[in-house]
Amino acid sequence: MLSRRDLLQRFSVGFGGLTLSGLLHEQTLADDLPVGAALKATHHLPRAKRVIFCYMSGGVSHLDSFDPKPELKKWHGQPMPMKVARTQFNDNGNVMASPFKFSPAGESQIPISSLFPNIAKVADELAVIRSMTTPFNEHAQGNLFMHTGFPIMGHPSAGAWCAYGLGSTNRDLPAYVVLQSGGAVPPHGGVTLFTNGFLLGHTQGSILQADRTDALPNLKPASDRLVQRRQMELAKAFDAKLSRALGEDNHIEAAIANFETAFRMQTAVPDLCDISGETSATRELYGIDHANPTLAAYARQCLLARRLVEQGVRFVELSCLSVGIGAGNAPNPWDQHGELERGHKAMAEQVDQPIAALLTDLKQRGLLDDTLVIWTGEFGRTPFSQGSNGRDHNPFGFSMWLAGGGVRGGTIYGATDEFGYHAVEGISTIYDLWATVLHLLGIDHEKLTYRYGGRDIRLTDVHGRVIKEIF
Repeated sequence: MLSRRDLLQRFSVGFGGLTLSGLLHEQTLADDLPVGAALKATHHLPRAKRVIFCYMSGGVSHLDSFDPKPELKKWHGQPMPMKVARTQFNDNGNVMASPFKFSPAGESQIPISSLFPNIAKVADELAVIRSMTTPFNEHAQGNLFMHTGFPIMGHPSAGAWCAYGLGSTNRDLPAYVVLQSGGAVPPHGGVTLFTNGFLLGHTQGSILQADRTDALPNLKPASDRLVQRRQMELAKAFDAKLSRALGEDNHIEAAIANFETAFRMQTAVPDLCDISGETSATRELYGIDHANPTLAAYARQCLLARRLVEQGVRFVELSCLSVGIGAGNAPNPWDQHGELERGHKAMAEQVDQPIAALLTDLKQRGLLDDTLVIWTGEFGRTPFSQGSNGRDHNPFGFSMWLAGGGVRGGTIYGATDEFGYHAVEGISTIYDLWATVLHLLGIDHEKLTYRYGGRDIRLTDVHGRVIKEIF
């Protein structure tokens, strides 16, 4: 008996030939697996099917958002009563109390600062982790580590790992999409944060400009469909010859599969980005037409994220926009080394309503139960000032939250010390975060591996503990 793969390899040109023929004809063979999936089945019953990653580039201050510290008020303006480690700029001042008021939110009474009045309304959906740590104190390394589990370029992003393991349930769209709008740029580390690294090419993040008619460059074909079909037939012939010469090669097959996805995206992406059919209530909920241009731009990302996961995209990442206040810049808009109150307030206004709307909309549509939403930056900020009114980077303890997708809402896990400087309870790492995310997707993080450079590499390297306390 021949397997289907053997049959295709002997009598056609392998998987690549099948996918290329799909460019020109309707699919005639049903596939038991999502497109591009490496796993024949998940390792256990998944609680989540997809991920939305709200990345707050620059380092949100946990002390001013989700981790209130009354002790800072008592010590405000005084020297830190404990040893202070070297910081990024080492221009350290005295203890600095939060300028924002914290209030208990929801039935769970999770303390949330006045920065996030709308997210406070959905507090009962959040599992706040107050004890996240990272070994890196600089933006590029911190961003790379948060995205890939490694502080250097060349390793696959978490989104690429999810695309590799689970594939896409929509043949017309990539499994991993990165959204930008309003002139947003990648965080320090650049587009390598979204790379497939050594994984197959179809797992790389596709960047869509959420507020442009040409959301993806060069999407519109330069020639008519008939000419394009002839070009594809020619490419098919060349690929068949190469495949016969080299034998089975996953990277060649993945590249061929990309042709199919790109072909289908010519129709799918414009339809997806056209939000004219959304109701006025939905537009108002997200803030699509808000007077604040950065809020409106981020709102469009959030709305498009919902539309993408509705269509089966596996992993969607959102990008913050610069507001031009404080020390934050385009790649790191939350990075307020000075003017923290003004800068954090402007950044929070940008994301608060849209993210709260995203959670609300997902829940109303029955999607939140199996959609995991992640909110985090690359590190936190210090309990003492930098200069007179900013905070430097703090990798020793910071906050993030998850919602939906099997997470127990209204939960607080872990703790920092009384000054919010170091994590002291439930100390967690970024390896633990991705181990947890993969577990919720039905994947054993120790078993999702790829052979490269002589060893089996994984997103969590040789580390990672699933944080089951928040399930």
